[in-house]
Parts: sequence; structure tokens; C-alpha cells
Amino acid sequence: MASVPAVLQSEWTKIRTVSSTTWTLASAFLVTVAIGAALCAVFNASFDDLSTREQLSFDPTFASFSGMILGQLAMVVFGVLVVGTEYSSGMIRTSLAAVPQRGTFIFSKMAVATALALAVGLATSFVSFFIGQALLGDHRTSLGADNVLRAVVGGGLYMGLIALFSMAVATMLRSSMLALGILMPFFFLVSQILAAVPKVKTAARYFPDQAGSKIMQVVPDAMGSAEAPYGPWAGLGIMVLWVLAALAGAYLLIKKRDA
Repeated sequence: MASVPAVLQSEWTKIRTVSSTTWTLASAFLVTVAIGAALCAVFNASFDDLSTREQLSFDPTFASFSGMILGQLAMVVFGVLVVGTEYSSGMIRTSLAAVPQRGTFIFSKMAVATALALAVGLATSFVSFFIGQALLGDHRTSLGADNVLRAVVGGGLYMGLIALFSMAVATMLRSSMLALGILMPFFFLVSQILAAVPKVKTAARYFPDQAGSKIMQVVPDAMGSAEAPYGPWAGLGIMVLWVLAALAGAYLLIKKRDA
């Protein structure tokens, strides 16, 4: 029986020695920070052109996370590759032969990858915030203002949960291409479009990304975001429920089916 520390060490070695996972994490950081910085500069330059309503609902903290919609896609790719590469390369048989306890194997892999995604997510969130605020000029806020620290830490948690959710989906589907073919359009297009459609936007509020992103807002329903009947922590809780459901599905399937 393989010990949990040994399995964790093995999974850490796998992840850090695969260049694709390193590049996707670097991309998540760079894309989120760069786009957030660019849009904060634009907001500062054009703030006087905004309507009174837009000025009153402007959220400088949330503005710093304007790049998150693309940065989270890199986290999706990271999560999918961590699991999907095992299946596409055929290494899953070798891994399960070395660690017959399938639950130990898959959750050790996810634990290591989630810890790494969370560390990168928190670094991304704090760097995005400080650079964004520097570029917002007189419209900036500070980390010590009400609820700002919660929002910044929440941004890191959000990125970590996106990666974990993607790992669970990839485990259920056993295919990187299929997982990416579902998750990328969903987070980038489907969720955003449905959130703007009157007849379905009520349900779309409870999608993992729509609910989870509320943790990054300091001003409720800021900057044209959809109104929600729950607060920031409740929104993150809804996202956690999605992740737990995906993890349960991944566990049940990997226990019952052949590699």
C-alpha cells in the first residue's frame, strides 16, 4: 500500500517536471495581471465619461480583476492537463498499478495541483490589485478599506476552485480534449451569454463562475454585473458546492470503472 506522503511527493514531481502545466500557470498570472492593468488604466482615463450611475457603482477592486475572465481559462487548462495527460499518455495504468488505492491517487494529485493553483491564484490576485490600484489614480482604493482584503483573497480562492473543478471534470471525462471542449466554451461564452438573457439569467446566477466571482466584488452588483440574491461568501459557497459535486462524481467513476 502506497503511503500518502509518497504519493503526494510523486504527484508533485509529475506536475513540476511537465512544462505545459508550468506555462499554463504562468499564463494565468500574466494574462490576468496584464488585462486588469490595461483596463484599470482605461477606466482612469475615461472615468469622467462614464454615466453617473456607472460612476456610483464603480468598484476599483473588481476593476483590478478585469482580466480574470481570461486568466481563469488558463486555470481551466492547467486543471485539465494535470489529470488529462495521465489518460492521453496511457500513464494512468502505470500510476494505478503503483497506487492501487484509486481514491488516494486521484485526491493526492488534486491536492498537490490545487495547492499550486491556489498559491499562483493568490499571487495573481494581490499583484493584479496593487498594479490596478496604482493605475486607477484618484479612483483607487486600499487594501485596508472595508471588504477589500476579502475580495483580494477571494480572487485567489476563486482561481484555485476553478482549477479543482476542472480536474474533477477531466477525471470524469477521461479526456483532455473533451473536458476542454466543454469547460472552455462554458466559462468563456455560455455562462456569460446566459447571464444576460432575461429568461434564463436567474438560473445562470447559480453557475459556478457567476456565483464564485461575487467574492471579488466590494460594491454589490458593481460595473454592470448581474444582480444576485446572495452575498459574496454565499456565492463562493455555491461554487464550492459545484466543486464538491464534481469531486464526488470523479471519485465514484474512478472507483467503479477500468482505467
